[in-house]
Amino acid sequence: MSDQTKALSVHLLTATGAVFAMLALLAAAQEKWSVMFLWLVVAFAVDGIDGPMARKFDVKANAPRFDGVLLDLIIDYLTYVFIPAFALFQSGLLPGWTGWIAIIVITFASAMYFADSRMKTADNSFHGFPGCWNMLVIVLFAVEPNFWVILTLVGTLAVAMFLPLKFIHPVRTERWRALSLPIALAWTFFAGWAAWVDFHPESWAHWGLVTTSFYLLFAGIAQQVIAPRR
Repeated sequence: MSDQTKALSVHLLTATGAVFAMLALLAAAQEKWSVMFLWLVVAFAVDGIDGPMARKFDVKANAPRFDGVLLDLIIDYLTYVFIPAFALFQSGLLPGWTGWIAIIVITFASAMYFADSRMKTADNSFHGFPGCWNMLVIVLFAVEPNFWVILTLVGTLAVAMFLPLKFIHPVRTERWRALSLPIALAWTFFAGWAAWVDFHPESWAHWGLVTTSFYLLFAGIAQQVIAPRR
């Protein structure tokens, strides 16, 4: 297989995220939340492997016709932002006006963030909360906190998108990667398991999901506070 074919295959793999997004949206329209999240977890897994493959096969040089970064951003907006926001609104976790506030804040702030040319830091982390609303919403479905808690979290993270806070990329941020990458894989497992058991309230997967989410959310901020060893 030629280098050009390998590079093109990576673009095709990334594009499958659009298919998974549509399948997730169809499930959400029927309020089949577990099925929706299972498709989003599949899309999340694809998003985790296509980046390293794109760098390995040098898609910019070997398949320059397609812009992999743009393709990835389009699919990420669908799977990380748009569909999770719809699920949060339609599920009833946020009643009345609170649901409208949440979807407006999430979609508007995320659109601006995804267009931010300073999205990435020098160490390939994210500058501000990276709009991973899919990760937040699946935890909310599992835990089902009070709607005021949900609204506070949405508002806080929307503001955090534009603050000088660092959020790790589990694959690309080198510092603590030996810990971050296994935790990201564990998060994917717990998310899939929680959705598979239809968010059963006694499932231990919920607490694994909460624990791994806590690390992924605060590891970058901790790195800003804790100076690296020389």
